[in-house]
Amino acid sequence: MRKKGNSFGTRSSLKLGGKSYRYHSLPKLEAAVGKLARLPVSLRVLLENLLRNEDGLLVKKQDVEALVNWDPKAKPSKEIAFMPARVLLQDFTGVPAVCDLAAMRDAVARLGGDPKRINPLQPVDLVIDHSVQVDTFGTESAFAENARMEFERNRERYMFLRWGQSAFSNFRVVPPDTGIVHQVNLEYLAQVAFSRKVGRATWVYPDTLVGTDSHTTMINGLGVVGWGVGGIEAEAVMLGRPISMLIPEVVGVRLVGKIPPGATATDVVLTVTQMLRKLGVVDKFVEYFGEGLASLSLADRATLANMSPEYGATIGFFPVDAQTIEYLRFSGRSEKQVRLVEAYFKEQGLFHTAETPEPEYSTVMTLDLSTVRPTMAGPRRPHDRVELPEVKKSFRKALVSACEAQLKDADQQAVNDWVESVDAASDAQIATPPAPAATSVPVKGNHLNYELAHGAVVIAAITSCTNTSNPAVLIGAGLLAKAAVKRGLAAKPWVKTSLAPGSKVVTDYLEAAGLMPYFEALGFHLVGYGCTTCIGNSGPLPHAVSKAITEGNLLVAGVLSGNRNFEGRVHAQVRANYLASPPLVVAYALAGTVDINLDHDPIGHDRAGRPVYLRDIWPAPEEIQAVIGSSLKSAQFKSRYADAFAGDDNWKAIPQLTGERYAWDPASTYIKEPPFFADLTLEPPALSDIRGGRSLAVLGDSVTTDHISPAGSIKVDSPAGKYLIGNNVEPPDFNQYGARRGNHEVMMRGTFANIRLRNKMVQGVEGGVTRHLPESTQMPIYDAAMKYQEEGVPLVIAAGREYGSGSSRDWAAKGTRLLGVRAVIAQSFERIHRSNLIGMGLLPLQFMEGESAESLGLTGEETFDIEGIAAGITPGQKLDVVATSPDGTQKRFATIVRINTPDEVEYYRHGGILNYVIRQLMKK
Repeated sequence: MRKKGNSFGTRSSLKLGGKSYRYHSLPKLEAAVGKLARLPVSLRVLLENLLRNEDGLLVKKQDVEALVNWDPKAKPSKEIAFMPARVLLQDFTGVPAVCDLAAMRDAVARLGGDPKRINPLQPVDLVIDHSVQVDTFGTESAFAENARMEFERNRERYMFLRWGQSAFSNFRVVPPDTGIVHQVNLEYLAQVAFSRKVGRATWVYPDTLVGTDSHTTMINGLGVVGWGVGGIEAEAVMLGRPISMLIPEVVGVRLVGKIPPGATATDVVLTVTQMLRKLGVVDKFVEYFGEGLASLSLADRATLANMSPEYGATIGFFPVDAQTIEYLRFSGRSEKQVRLVEAYFKEQGLFHTAETPEPEYSTVMTLDLSTVRPTMAGPRRPHDRVELPEVKKSFRKALVSACEAQLKDADQQAVNDWVESVDAASDAQIATPPAPAATSVPVKGNHLNYELAHGAVVIAAITSCTNTSNPAVLIGAGLLAKAAVKRGLAAKPWVKTSLAPGSKVVTDYLEAAGLMPYFEALGFHLVGYGCTTCIGNSGPLPHAVSKAITEGNLLVAGVLSGNRNFEGRVHAQVRANYLASPPLVVAYALAGTVDINLDHDPIGHDRAGRPVYLRDIWPAPEEIQAVIGSSLKSAQFKSRYADAFAGDDNWKAIPQLTGERYAWDPASTYIKEPPFFADLTLEPPALSDIRGGRSLAVLGDSVTTDHISPAGSIKVDSPAGKYLIGNNVEPPDFNQYGARRGNHEVMMRGTFANIRLRNKMVQGVEGGVTRHLPESTQMPIYDAAMKYQEEGVPLVIAAGREYGSGSSRDWAAKGTRLLGVRAVIAQSFERIHRSNLIGMGLLPLQFMEGESAESLGLTGEETFDIEGIAAGITPGQKLDVVATSPDGTQKRFATIVRINTPDEVEYYRHGGILNYVIRQLMKK
């Protein structure tokens, strides 16, 4: 804490249990400046942060006054500095973050400084949860086998992280096979009231954080303000640099009523996601309030908070209340900590009760929970909500779209009748379905004979932090499995089933409830404790299934309890993916197809041949709650987290490297020194205009970081595959892109290499290809970029709306920079990716309202001059772009610089935020 800065006289003391805590009092501020209860709770947390960090430099008295006088209807314009209490990492983003810190130490040493100056100043926790893959499934040995393969593949990465654990202070690592980062955060790491000794005093303040995973927002359900940022921004926070942000608009979501029988918290969040996407909440806070709060469990709240990135908000916040206190106590937090949380939040006026007055919000949206119906989202985006009876129609529309060329001469009325068919009975009245829809491939082998058709569910995965933190949906899935097994139902033989809980507590209560045998009877064996199918770690499909998909060019489906279903994410061969609650994942494994109406059609037949409907085996809410009450115990949390940082024998067997600077191995294909600081000078070079730039790609709407950042498997014939083979790595040992994020050579070769990327410069082709100009030669994007670099040609990307949506992948910006891109011109940017681009020294430009690459007639064949950069950038200014066509015709159009704050200007001027941090440290 900085001693100077107490303009409003808010320093106070709180005595509790014989101990004294220092804090900044919001009631004292209220006495000085007026009523604060009108402010949303999340903004009051930011207000405390400003009071505590006021120093007259980064945080001024005027900043506090600006937030006190927040106008809910005003467009955000006031910049503030937010200093999170801690940083949370997962291993995919954590490894490159530690690589950067190690490289920064080397850079400081080269500049004559002390490398130990590069050290986390804020507490940092890294949870290794993204590296386990579902290689083995459907057997009792699946978990052990997947864990064995995980350690074999990632030994070098884990050695590097163990080095980081010893080399850096304030840095802890939760070993593999413990749980998913956000569930571990919810169940164990989060303090809600954060206490830290500074000098002789112990200070208490709200627990706040940023994390390098977009679903960091899950902790908002516990009353903790935190959100996902790129690894670049997180590293700056680790090194003591605050988050520069505009005071946001806050959208209030009023909840009324209760979730009806048959619906789940998953259905609620998919409903909210669609509603808020339609409203538009990008760069805004969302805060939940209303009488309906009381009916939502803490796990339900965490489910809603988790998917804030899917509805576009910075956070999805729930205030601290009695539910929070109950959860903290039940999940094994110490009684001392629980009492501190309750006392502090009540003292600050931040504790929510039924009598708490309603704050003012920028906009208010109301959701009656009783109107929520069983729902899925798909087949391509989390906000494409489909009520259960409509899933069949949504899939058939996707299939018709995929088969558009083949159906060109078909009877369109017959096609429409087939799409609109509501159930099996109406299907029977259709003489013949459209030819492509009737395609099926016979599969034989292993004593199985079946036909694999369009719509077949080939992946059914209970996975991801969104739902595996919620006992209600997991117990519900187990009870549905139990009822199905007792009726003689089984999962279809072509379905790859998996159960990947978010923590070991989950399997404890499932075993205590006697439900694991029923999961396993349907093939839902434990495959690992980590983020699996939801991030593309679904592993290979059985060979016979994979072969049939290829042979028939089948549009098959995945059903998963995750939060992401973007194209190419779950599995390269699975083009239709639906997000669903865990009970529905089990249901679709039984049905074996999404080409079914589970409201009307039987899910299967019992031993006597009688039809069984989903409603026959769906558990009642009372039954679910009774099982939760008898099987979920506080002792399970205390036991599992008693020694969370120790790890198992696999982890303890990893060699421990030492030294303040990392000894880079030139032969390594996993960990390499990143090149970002290789030629760093004490002063930044002058900015320059972009002259004679070329388009690397012209992209459409909703291009996600999954499309940009390398993810999933590495193909043998891809630039990354060729690089690995050239370095004596055999294809079985390629691992995946996520595991190789510590090697920039692999990652830059995989940037824009997603198999579903659609570059408008190469019509009719999907994948990471472009045309090198002016000779118009088609080649991989990486190869073209390297050729342009040899020629000294700067590059630009043109894109549509929501550019960079999805996960907070810093390599989507790092890879873009390494390819030689200097500017991205889009119709709109998702928050985290825009920040990451600036953090890597790239210029985000936005088309003027109503304009786009298409409306301006840009084809990607032009050369681009972007003028005015050298004169200096200011937040939100306009820059002219001149596009010159091959025939010499010029088009001049204005763009808006999406650099929003003076701090972001400095980061851009220095070529990136980490360059800026190094130079600031050297000046000190």
